[in-house]
Amino acid sequence: MAKIKRKTSTEESLQLIRQSLKSDEMDHLEGTHFDRLLPHVFVTLGASGDLAKKKIYPTLWWLFRDNLLPKITTFFGYARSNITVKQLREKCHPYMKVKPEEEDKYEEFWKLNYYISGNYDSEEHFQILNNELQKQEKGSMANRLFYLALPPNIFGSVTVHIRKVCMGQKGWTRIIIEKPFGRDAISSQHLSDHLASLFDEEQIYRIDHYLGKEMVQNLMTLRFANRILNLSWNRDNIASVQITFKEPFGTQGRGGYFDEFGIIRDVMQNHLLQILSLVAMEKPASCHPNDIRDEKVKVLRCIKPLELNNVVLGQYVGNPDSNNPEAQLGYLDDPTVPPGSTTPTYALAVLKINNERWDGVPFILRCGKALNERKAEVRVQYYDVPGDIFDGKTKRNELVIRVQPGEALYIKMMTKSPGITFDMEETELDLTYSNRYKDLKLPDAYERLILDVFCGSQMHFVRSDELSEAWRIFTPLLHQIEREKIPPIPYKYGSRGPKEADDKAKENNFAYYGSYKWISSML
Repeated sequence: MAKIKRKTSTEESLQLIRQSLKSDEMDHLEGTHFDRLLPHVFVTLGASGDLAKKKIYPTLWWLFRDNLLPKITTFFGYARSNITVKQLREKCHPYMKVKPEEEDKYEEFWKLNYYISGNYDSEEHFQILNNELQKQEKGSMANRLFYLALPPNIFGSVTVHIRKVCMGQKGWTRIIIEKPFGRDAISSQHLSDHLASLFDEEQIYRIDHYLGKEMVQNLMTLRFANRILNLSWNRDNIASVQITFKEPFGTQGRGGYFDEFGIIRDVMQNHLLQILSLVAMEKPASCHPNDIRDEKVKVLRCIKPLELNNVVLGQYVGNPDSNNPEAQLGYLDDPTVPPGSTTPTYALAVLKINNERWDGVPFILRCGKALNERKAEVRVQYYDVPGDIFDGKTKRNELVIRVQPGEALYIKMMTKSPGITFDMEETELDLTYSNRYKDLKLPDAYERLILDVFCGSQMHFVRSDELSEAWRIFTPLLHQIEREKIPPIPYKYGSRGPKEADDKAKENNFAYYGSYKWISSML
């Protein structure tokens, strides 16, 4: 059993991000008025894994660097690997983005770190972890946060041991869980029931990092603080809504992991459906987290389970014409992928919301790997102009909320071309964040969400009933795909995806012209 100790570090006077929050938001952050003065312990379970080294430890370092954590915070890593804090630091360092002037602060951060080697199924080893936590707390009131950066099959035993021997005795305990939250409705419900038997819902933080993205968090403000948008946000004006997630690379040797889940479980059932619920929900009673999540659940309950005839599935194949060696290989060429796998790497699904606001409006979710670009966006497409006097030359208005790369909001519209002629062209009203907020550094999604856990705000986390409704919508489809081994449509690496997907979008009132190029300095 390896245990690494640190030297006592000089405490600094830190300021929490709560000081920048509005007073009404402050009221909803549990214990905000005294938590900043209490000792906090952040425990990363699975500390030697990829998620920890690439996301969690860098995020903790950035929050510490920017003085956003409580004044007395220490960090514990726990994993099976028998390594030291020094070795853990070496694994994490390439992802920490440390500037030369930050070296002293960086050293201070690592002096606050400990590492415990232990098994995930051993109560005795968790008791050793608890003993080390108590040494740091020195009998005073302290709060504990546990991040489960672990495979889902380990959640059960780990959470039982946390409940039995690692709960904070004089402060709160919060549990952060990474997706996937099950594989279908039954397994997800089993996990939710298991967690509910151990913890209160207020202690559980199901993290979906897309809910920490700047433009996803901005959806609430755009929708409910702008009358000009709010009045047109309905079936009378909007022809279709397309929510897109595109990656320009394939599985990159991790196909074995990806093949267990597929693109629908990996992206659509969680990230894209969460965005849909924010786009489509009614105005909540307040900005309180539960009021917001109540409205998200109401929207999901209005969606029927997805059927195969409203879905297009694809799987990328190698592009022999590409100069990129990776692009010449298809999904099945990945040696970690089972031979003959029918797991989709691309999916388009059309959902309908059966309520007064959205009746008849198609919500088109599309996501895929090995496509022509990296992009995540919401595209709200308005109906054609009635009584067109321009001989059919006008094209639809679109409101585009660009999540990545580079946060932006723009409205595509028609305008007269400058000059002596009376020609028309497509242009945009453009709010590109890198232009409008030149000196602003936007926090990483994990920074926002982990800080929310410290603050006790669950606004941007998935509640159990949200999760249940999401799986209700997708489970029948997923079971049918796997039971019948539905063959996906091949599409070339680096393309837009299957042509059949564009056809399905067109059938559902989405007009793609292919003529418009958004000109932005951020590109």
